[in-house]
Amino acid sequence: MSVMSGCAGPVEAVLFKAACPECRARFELAAGALRLAIGGSRRTTFYSFTCPECGDAVRKPAGERIVELLTRGGVRTLRLHTAR
Repeated sequence: MSVMSGCAGPVEAVLFKAACPECRARFELAAGALRLAIGGSRRTTFYSFTCPECGDAVRKPAGERIVELLTRGGVRTLRLHTAR
């Protein structure tokens, strides 16, 4: 996952480079096409998207750096809470 930003006026558009593990396509996604879930562990912290090429639902782990890039880029975030 990497970030590309392009200046096209006063609002900066952010595109994220991604790849599909199923069809191996590489593409760019806007923040609105991604979802970030932050859980209590590495296993429950991930980002997801639908591959624009094959339609597969993709879920990938998100470490601290990926979480930072996605949140700064405006990706919607869901905080997962564990039952106590």
